[in-house]
Formats: sequence, structure tokens, C-alpha cells
Amino acid sequence: MTVIDIPGSKSVTARALFLAAAAEGTTTLLGPLVSDDTEGFAEGLTALGYAVRREPGAWHIEGRPAGPGADTADVYCRDGATTARFLPTLAAVGHGTYRFDASAQMRVRPLAPLTNALRTLGVDLRHGEKEGHHPLDVHAHGVKGGALTLDAGQSSQYLTALLMLGPLTAEGLDITVTDLVSEPYVEITLAMMRAFGADVRQEGRTYRVAPTGYRARTYGIEPDASTASYFFAAAALEPGRSVTVPGLGTGALQGDLAFVDVLRRMGAAVEITDAGTTVRSTGTLRGLTVNMRDISDTMPTLAALAPFAEGPVRIEDVANTRVKECDRLDACAENLRRLGITVHTGPDWIEIHPGTPTGPAEIATHGDHRIVMSFAVTALRTPGITFDDPGCVKKTFPDFHRVFDTFVHTP
Repeated sequence: MTVIDIPGSKSVTARALFLAAAAEGTTTLLGPLVSDDTEGFAEGLTALGYAVRREPGAWHIEGRPAGPGADTADVYCRDGATTARFLPTLAAVGHGTYRFDASAQMRVRPLAPLTNALRTLGVDLRHGEKEGHHPLDVHAHGVKGGALTLDAGQSSQYLTALLMLGPLTAEGLDITVTDLVSEPYVEITLAMMRAFGADVRQEGRTYRVAPTGYRARTYGIEPDASTASYFFAAAALEPGRSVTVPGLGTGALQGDLAFVDVLRRMGAAVEITDAGTTVRSTGTLRGLTVNMRDISDTMPTLAALAPFAEGPVRIEDVANTRVKECDRLDACAENLRRLGITVHTGPDWIEIHPGTPTGPAEIATHGDHRIVMSFAVTALRTPGITFDDPGCVKKTFPDFHRVFDTFVHTP
């Protein structure tokens, strides 16, 4: 059995950075993810006037409940969706003028449901070029609060940003959601907000957030469940192999750990304890039909594993994967077909038929870290796979290739 230490969760790290910046006092984050996305978030906080001190294994953030310390700032969000959505929301609490921009890849990704909601709350927010996309300017003068209706069917990050804003408003916030994708990510948000002292309650489709503010604390970041999925998939694929990820067990916040339940349905042996999660190959992978709406970041992992199943693998209700770093449905289909696999797709589904992927072939990554890490699993049984942009894994796991190679070559 191989034990793999997975880097900290990107989702948890990003939320913790927002909450720490908003809290009264100095927060210490233990084991934060160090990657392009999280470093971009931390640099964005620094540009806004928050004091962030980073050392190996711990980041210290001096909170500013009244908002950014700077009255003007230019913030570059890189490729980070959490950075690009959370930081403008945080900046609205303060008093000043803040300009946000992002990479070409992030400029394409939608913001409109969030920015329209902020405007409903009275935030003076202007898109610099294309409406509903970066770049944008926030002319901040605090947020009173109130009630709004939100469509979070494209991304749960819209709801998360507004929920985390709620305790910082003058009167609190009531958010009624008409549609919601990736709901487990919202559960992460609610648990973390409460850990930092917030009073947030859910009544049906309405979330009621009191204007309590936040309190600083020491907060440990759990391993990233989405990143763990590549190692779990590899263990399920290779006969005689098993992997344990410590720190990601029954108490985990992240819904993406449910990916191991998909592997269990396919025939892998799975054990989840308080201490961690273990996946072991049984030599069999069955086909299945699975709804991955709530764990859609692991859709490419399953797609890359799917050709090795004994029957077709159909993944449903994942339309939101078309508006991620790339159109992940089409990217997975394109690359699998390049390897000789029969694939069918629809607006929100992909069906992959059994087959033997054949190389050599270069995987078109579209600059998407999850495409690279997923097809690393396919490459375990497909000699000659290369990637046109292997370095894009820096977004969430800069050391992925070394760690995965070590895992693969460990008996």
C-alpha cells in the first residue's frame, strides 16, 4: 500500500483566505495549498492592503473587517476563478476604487450572476470590456445588505462569494437560490463560515446570513479531494495497487471525496476512516451511468479512466463543466477520440465506450490542469501519451508530475 500526502485543498484555502482577511484579528492557516491559484489570491489580498505573511506550512493574515486597507488597487487574478469572484466581492465591503483583471482564459469565464447580484445590493460595479466578464472596476462604499435572488446553476462560487459577504454587510443578507450546481461546495462554505464565527441558516432554498462579522482563528487546511481523485483512479486501475490518502476521511468537508463511491460502484475496494481514505484495485472495473452534478471537477478523472471499464461509462448532468478552464466535456471527448476511443456527447453528458487507448498521441490540454492530471491516469496503460502544456498543473499542483511518477513506480 502506498501512502500519498496530497497538497491542501484549493477550495478550502481560497475560502480560508477570504474569511481570514475579513476577520477581526490575525488568522493562521496551517497547510495551505501553495499553487498559482492560491498565490495569486494571496497577492491580490496584498494589493488590496491586507497584511499576508507566508512561511513554509503556515500563512498568517491580519484581518480587516472594514475592508481593504488600500483605497485604490489594481488586482490581477491570473487564472483563478475563486480569486476572480471572491476578491471583488470582498473589496465591495471597503471604501475605494479597485480594478480587477484576469488571464485571457479567465476573461472568458462568466461572472454575470455574481456581478448582477452585487449591483442589486447597491455595489457600483462596472465591466471594462464585455458585460459579465473581467476586467471590472468596483467603486466600493460598503454594502448595506438586503434580499436577492440568485441563479447559481453555472457555478456555486457565485453563491459562496455572496454568503461570505453576508456577515460583513450592515444589515445581513437573505439569498434565495433558483438553481444550484456543485452543492457540496456550498456546504464547505457554510461550515467554514461558522468556524469563523458567522451565523448562517438555510431555510429551503433561502440562506439567511446575520451581520455578525468574523473572528480570527488558527485553521488547518485538509488535503484536496479533487487532486486525490487521480491517485484513487490510478489505484483502481492497476491490479494489485492500493493508495491511502491521510487526512481525507469521514470528517472531510469536500464533496469531491464522493468520487471514491463512484470507484466503489465500478468494482474498486474502498475504505474510509477518520484517518483517511484507501482505494484498492480488485482487477475489475464495471461500466456505469452516474450523475456527477455535485462532483463535476472529477468528471475528467472518470472520463480518462472510463475506456478501461468492461462496459460503457455515461456521465450525466455536468453542463457546468463546459464553462470551466476549458469546455471539459469536449476536451475529454476530443482527447479520447484521438486515442481511438468511441465517445458520444450531449449538452450535459458524455458516454465513453470500452476500448484500448493507443498512442503515441499528444493530449490537447487547453491549458487546463485537470485535463493533464486526468489523462496521466490514461497514460498508465497507454505508451506514448504526451501533453502540449504539461506545466499548466501549476494552477493547483505544481509538483504533480514528480509525485505521480513516484507513486506509479512505488511497488
